[in-house]
Amino acid sequence: MEKKDFEAWLDNISIAFLSLTDLQKNETLDHLISLSGAVQLRHLSNNLEILLKRDFLKLLPLELSFYLLKWLDPQTLLTCCLVSKQWNKVISACTEVWQTACKNLGWQIDDSVQDPLHWKKVYLKAILRMKQLKDHEAFETSSLIGHSARVYALYYKDGLLCTGSDDLSAKLWDVSTGQCIYGIQTHTCAAVKFDEQKLVTGSFDNTVACWEWSTGAKTQHFRGHTGAVFSVDYNDELDILVSGSADFTVKVWALSTGTCLNTLTGHTEWVTKVVLQKCKVKSLMHSPGDYILLSADKYEIKIWPIGREINCKCLKTLSVSEDRSISLQPRLHFDGKYIVCSSALGLYQWDFASYDILRVIKPPDFSNVSLLGFGEIFALLFDNRYLYIMDLRTEKLISRWPLPEYRKSKRGSSFLAGEMSWLNGLNGQNDMGLVFATSMPDHSIHLVLWKEHG
Repeated sequence: MEKKDFEAWLDNISIAFLSLTDLQKNETLDHLISLSGAVQLRHLSNNLEILLKRDFLKLLPLELSFYLLKWLDPQTLLTCCLVSKQWNKVISACTEVWQTACKNLGWQIDDSVQDPLHWKKVYLKAILRMKQLKDHEAFETSSLIGHSARVYALYYKDGLLCTGSDDLSAKLWDVSTGQCIYGIQTHTCAAVKFDEQKLVTGSFDNTVACWEWSTGAKTQHFRGHTGAVFSVDYNDELDILVSGSADFTVKVWALSTGTCLNTLTGHTEWVTKVVLQKCKVKSLMHSPGDYILLSADKYEIKIWPIGREINCKCLKTLSVSEDRSISLQPRLHFDGKYIVCSSALGLYQWDFASYDILRVIKPPDFSNVSLLGFGEIFALLFDNRYLYIMDLRTEKLISRWPLPEYRKSKRGSSFLAGEMSWLNGLNGQNDMGLVFATSMPDHSIHLVLWKEHG
């Protein structure tokens, strides 16, 4: 057939074909395929590949590809990376996709890092760690052995754990190696806090003492309480030490001289926790940068202004029940913006600027759960059997770790959270070191540590 005649015939066939129904079109194609030889079928196969299997990641502008990729979940994206080198290159280059995926897992994001491969690697590391948490495989345990009597006081800082015991000694341990760095003779310790040079101890003998690590010498003795001292805190800049006691008082001392500057009254139960912290928010009663003292007993949390002045009055008293029917746990979190404490009713979070209760978190069977640490993303909790990690965005428990069956001991135990920065979001670097420590009936210290990444 001549080319001119063929083109006319093709036009007529095309017009007729377009007028058919879909069913008639399919029957026409089936008939034409049945009449085709190998050359035609091969031609048809090659063209169908192009028409039906278009690689949109290759054809679309990069900005549009990134927009489409945002709608896919990270696991699907990882599967898509296996399609071809081109897909892997495009998907791996989408910084925002991987940053968002990391945020959704509770990871800290440094927006200044724009290397997309970095964020894909971070996500892969994050998904592994989160799987380990979910499968209860993220931690490992070890023990510190060296005391000969009950260990009541614990304090952790920068990889070092201080323990104070009824054997009239305090020890400083390197958690990573399990080695004792310092061991000094003290009194019976109910509370300890330390820095590189000194150790401050609150005692069952109703006193507070300051010791020098390098020599073991007592450099200051604070006398004045008439009951055991359960909690101490201090600030070198202010030259102030505060102590909470079973005599229902909080005392403010000059750290360098041992002089009692003030005795704060108003508590009607043992003061089991004192926290000295800089305020980070503005309110009618305080400004950012002001030093604030929190003192807690069985039912109340009192807030005091602390500075270079000697006298101060209670700014506010917080409680969860007016009739004192609900008691507070002795572990208190205060970061300058929020106050958090647990009770049988749940986990209470107060806004420090307004003193309003922001929320009450009530996981299942919370009556037996206590607070260890509280951050922007995660909270660390524990009960008689397990250590728990809660995602504060959903208020769901995402991981648990078994604890030894030792807490039924009548002697009791002390408990402590280790590294805390990961509670504000994991970043692949802060999930290491100590998670939790507790004293055991056999006088050892049970440690829960982050396991290295698999």
